[in-house]
Amino acid sequence: MFIMMIMSLIIIFISFIVMLLGSILSKKTFFDREKNSPFECGFDPKSSARMSFSLHFFLIAIIFLIFDVEIALLLPIIIIMNVSNLINWMMVTFFFLTILLLGLYHEWNQGALNWVN
Repeated sequence: MFIMMIMSLIIIFISFIVMLLGSILSKKTFFDREKNSPFECGFDPKSSARMSFSLHFFLIAIIFLIFDVEIALLLPIIIIMNVSNLINWMMVTFFFLTILLLGLYHEWNQGALNWVN
């Protein structure tokens, strides 16, 4: 137990030193307007170089990731069916699918799945 505590303290200490060195060495102390502005053949930029971010696209990407993880969780349910109690398997599967369908209905009802607003 004492060895684990010592090792934990050593790991925390090394992590702290690495984070401290990273923050010290990565700081930019020279801020210049020309260096921070986009390059357009030596002229001042006509407009902002940053593109506006589409929140709708971000929501669709997050929904895709969520449903992708849910599909990865659904695949083992099929394999488990042979080795588990059928009634317990059906209850858990029904509960999981109900939660997924309620989430999909909520997203659809809120209009997050419409491409055109």
